Amino acid sequence: MKKIDFKNINWAMVKGWLSFRSLDNANLFLENLPQNTSKSVLVIVAIIWGVAASLGLYTSIKLQEVAELSVKLDESKALSPVVPKIQDKPVSISEIKSFVDNLQNIYKGLEIKNNSSSIDVFARSTAQFGQFREAIGHIQNGGLGWRVNVERLCVGKECKQSPLTASLKIYKVSVEKIVSE
Repeated sequence: MKKIDFKNINWAMVKGWLSFRSLDNANLFLENLPQNTSKSVLVIVAIIWGVAASLGLYTSIKLQEVAELSVKLDESKALSPVVPKIQDKPVSISEIKSFVDNLQNIYKGLEIKNNSSSIDVFARSTAQFGQFREAIGHIQNGGLGWRVNVERLCVGKECKQSPLTASLKIYKVSVEKIVSE
């Protein structure tokens, strides 16, 4: 890139270009342009100016439509509610273990075991069905914010291990706010 040396600029010539006399000369040139050029050149110039004007008008209309759509989009985002995200998270093993220890003291005829984030309940006889049902209900209402899913339930002769078997998966419900963009 060349550096401009302001010492070599002819300031008198620049001053002449910016004078009122030079503006009058430019105006005179433009007024005499139709007499000095052919009609075909004038028609071509008129067509170019017409196309440029129509493109400018079209662009401004489309920009206005885009602006209106943007406003509508912002309004619709403002009206949409923030919906929380609900997730199931496993309950801590220590919390389940202490709950199972308490259950074993209450339901002494049943075998109750904790297996990571699930509780398994076994009964040796179908005669213990009432106690078995109550234990499952107790687990269903067990902890604060617990969500209990039945993974396996077997009642009767078809059960391989015990005549009454239940495996219940324990989750905690987690409600998280979604951060709006």
